[in-house]
Amino acid sequence: MTHGAGTGSDAADSAARHHEGASGSTGKPKRNGFLALLREIALILVISIVLSFVIKTFFFKAFYIPSESMVPTLEENDRIFVNLMVPRNFALQRGDVIVFKDTKGWLPPSTYGEQNWFQESFEFIGLLPDTSQQHLIKRLIGLPGDHVVCCDAQQHITVNGAALSEPYVNPAEIPRPVPFDVTVPAGKVWVMGDNRNHSSDSRYHNSQEPGDGFIDRGDIEGQAVVIAWPLNRLTALGNYPSTFSSVPNPK
Repeated sequence: MTHGAGTGSDAADSAARHHEGASGSTGKPKRNGFLALLREIALILVISIVLSFVIKTFFFKAFYIPSESMVPTLEENDRIFVNLMVPRNFALQRGDVIVFKDTKGWLPPSTYGEQNWFQESFEFIGLLPDTSQQHLIKRLIGLPGDHVVCCDAQQHITVNGAALSEPYVNPAEIPRPVPFDVTVPAGKVWVMGDNRNHSSDSRYHNSQEPGDGFIDRGDIEGQAVVIAWPLNRLTALGNYPSTFSSVPNPK
């Protein structure tokens, strides 16, 4: 009979090949699984970096607050997110907290330490807040055409004749009046810090330096919308519409 199972050396060879195949089948999937995991991790990292870059370029960008000029709204060392669609896609409003480029030389020479390539790279793609010290943050008080004056008999700022009640101003100190009487030109805005006695803003650069204290609309990066860090200060930033609701349109 020749139809039975193999015996002798043929059976031994068959068993050996079966054992080798079984050993290989347990090792190869493990290697393939590890490589697949690495590919997935790399893909996730690439997607995260691309999304972060797109978000910080077109939608939201992180900034670091280096001074006390906006206390109590913003504290030194706060990290904030700025909506880049204002004023690119949405109109500016009185009361907005805005970040703008220092093209007028308001800032003193930077004392910030030299950045390493790692920090610069992460800031470029939006994974770290901008610490370049080339931006300022203030509250927008006057829009183009507005007549802004300091101060009335009660020491209030007025815009187009309407006195402002400003709950965002630092209550720890009575603001020292810095007299001014300006009409905001087209394409410009007038800005002031909430910590009035410690803010070198439009008032202090009025009629003394390039721009006469006005900020070019084109220099505005966006509107600060949220404090993101530290977590115990996580909050949205408003523009106090009730403060400016009584302000009439400029004549």
